[in-house]
Amino acid sequence: METDQISLDIFAKADLPTQFGTFTIVAFCNGETRIDDVALIRGNVRGKEKIPTRLHSECLTGDVFHSLRCDCRQQLEAAQRHFAELPEAIILYMRQEGRGIGLANKIAAYSLQEQGYDTVDANVHLGFDDDLRSYDVAAAMIRALGVSSIDIYTNNPRKIEGLEQCGIRISGREPIIIEPNTYNDRYLRTKQNKSGHLLNFDSENT
Repeated sequence: METDQISLDIFAKADLPTQFGTFTIVAFCNGETRIDDVALIRGNVRGKEKIPTRLHSECLTGDVFHSLRCDCRQQLEAAQRHFAELPEAIILYMRQEGRGIGLANKIAAYSLQEQGYDTVDANVHLGFDDDLRSYDVAAAMIRALGVSSIDIYTNNPRKIEGLEQCGIRISGREPIIIEPNTYNDRYLRTKQNKSGHLLNFDSENT
């Protein structure tokens, strides 16, 4: 069942040259209220179907500081690199740090992980659900861009379910698989085994 839809308008847009290619960065507003989530766009997506789309949650430690504890930056850069070669594509950059618990709480969760908790148990120990992210704003951004349907690039089925519940038509899914390293191997296996991410890692030694 669809949730109540919120409405956004495009507030501003500008060219954004990156090391991967040039995108259009789009800011949005809800009436007089401006939001911090943005979209990176390739081409003219309005009225188009099956637009390749990556819904990316902010990760300061990974995206900016190049942390090896997660695969967030690698997923974002893989999407930018691939989308820069396509005629139309969208990256939605959502300010939902730490799966919605915020930066300070994410660092507290890191501390618990160093004591032996996995990423899910650490969030629960702090009093949060595994994943507090919502998808109503992302769905409103897609509608504001005039996109009819998307091909989503994700390993997380909750993103598909969340967007569909908000009225977005999803025509397909493409994975973004990042090779694990010493620091994020347990994190990725926990996402697969406890959060249902479609990663297909060997479950031994988890």
